[in-house]
This record gives sequence, structure tokens and C-alpha cells, in this order.
Amino acid sequence: MDKFLAVKTLLEVADAGGFSKAAQRLGVATSSVTRLMDSLESSLGTALLTRTPRKVSLTDAGTAYVEQVSKVLDDLAEADESVFDSGASPVGALRISVPSTYSRLCLAPHLAAFLSEHPRVFLDVVVGDQFVDLAVDRIDVAIRIGFAERDANLIVKKLADNPRHVVVSHEYLQRSGTPESPADLAAHECVRFAYGGGYRTRHVWTFQRDGAEQRVDVRGHLLSNNLDILFEAVMAGRGIALLPQWLVAAEIRSGRLTRLFERFDARPHSGDAVVYAAYLPNRRQSSKVRALVQFLERRLDASFEG
Repeated sequence: MDKFLAVKTLLEVADAGGFSKAAQRLGVATSSVTRLMDSLESSLGTALLTRTPRKVSLTDAGTAYVEQVSKVLDDLAEADESVFDSGASPVGALRISVPSTYSRLCLAPHLAAFLSEHPRVFLDVVVGDQFVDLAVDRIDVAIRIGFAERDANLIVKKLADNPRHVVVSHEYLQRSGTPESPADLAAHECVRFAYGGGYRTRHVWTFQRDGAEQRVDVRGHLLSNNLDILFEAVMAGRGIALLPQWLVAAEIRSGRLTRLFERFDARPHSGDAVVYAAYLPNRRQSSKVRALVQFLERRLDASFEG
């Protein structure tokens, strides 16, 4: 019995839910699939499949076995692909993760161009704001916004700066007045990004000007880890927000939002967060990873005019 073929056939049977459908997909006779599954079960000394007239499904032992062999097959496919991917021409599947709002506004408009430049690459884009484990989630490249230093165990490459602006709607200003200095924000309603902790967590916005730093405690009734929620709240006049330039530049230009304290460098903390790419050291020689990072360096320009 060809064990490798038997395992791949088992996965096909489990996915198809029957021997005949699996056989059609594999282009072989149904009897061949049945004999191969019988041989596999016999060699393992346990039933992997439950057979009924209507459907074939995995037993508990079969489910556990499939979970294990799937990992092995994935590792084997990844090893095979790494051989092809070490050449000059990018080829194969490329799995990337990216924050949701940034994906929509800054990454998505460029993906078609990347695929046109590299037609042998297959993109798998995972969108989410959670901090993923690249090894566990099999991510080739993570596009992140923050401090690159926190990924000391990864290869990191800065893609763009990430300036922020303090913005507010005309509706809010008419209702609550205009803060004349950053310190005045302590008396205003601020919508804040959640970096961890609950609504009682202290939030400090940092303002720098001419080498001097000013830290202001801000408060408000809305806290979220999703930038779209904060953006919509500011547009609706809910409060004042500190948001990335790439998110609010168009509204500032159109006059729908007003930028406050333009002479200050504003940040939600003391550090200088950037947009960067992170990948595992074993992806260092990957031509598709290298191609994506170089492409994004050219395309992801955060220097919008506010």
C-alpha cells in the first residue's frame, strides 16, 4: 500500500463525504478508493470511516488521524514550495495578515497590481486586528502598525511612517467649543483607541513641539480597538480623536474634519509607531516574501497631505 496516496485519498473521502465523489475528483475507480481505505484501516488496526448508504464520515479516530496527517502534509507542501520559492522568480502561495481598516484603505487598492507583476503568486490575505502568531497561523508576512522593536524575534522592515492627527467635526466644535491647546483636551470628550485594558485604563496622548514633550490624560465614553468605529464616531460629532493620517487625510482636505494642533507632533504614546512588515527568519530567502516587501515599500506611502 502506498501510504502517502492512502492518506491523500482519505482526506479527499472525508471532504467529499463519499467514495464515489472522491473517486470522481481523483479520476479513479470507486473500487480503488474503497480498497485503499480498507487497506489503510487494516494497517492501523482501527476504523477511520463510518459507512452508511447515504454518506461516509470520519470516526473519532479518523478525525484525530486526519488532524495529525493534515499538519504533516501541510509541512511537506511548505517544504516543497520553499525549494521552488528560493529562485529568482516568486512562485507559490503567499499568506499575509493585515489590520482590517488599513487593509481596506491602503493595501486592497494595490493587490491587483502586485498579482499582475507576479502572476505565479497566489495571495491569501488574512484580515484582522488580533496579534497573530506567524508560526502557528502559517503567516508568511504580517503587515503591522506599531513598534517594530516588539518583534525582536522576527525579521522586520519599515514600510511607511504613521503620523497621526487630532481631528474633530464642526458639529462637535459648535457644541463644545474649540480646545486652544493640547492641555484643554482633558476637559473634552475624546474617543480613544483601545491598546489593552478596559475603559478605566489611563489613556495619555503625547504632544511634541520644538523638543518639548507634553502628556495629556484624555477621557471619553467611547473606547474601541477598531479604527472604523472611532472614525465614524468622530464624523458623527461624538468627540475628538487621534487617528492615523492615512485614515483622515481625505476628510481634512474636504473640510469635513478639522485638524487641531497642527504645529504639534501628536501620538497616542511616547514611542514612534510605524507601518512595517514582519516575517519569520526561515522566510528570509523566500523570493515571494522579498517581492511583496519590496512592492509594499514602493506603494504604501503614508505621507498624505492632511
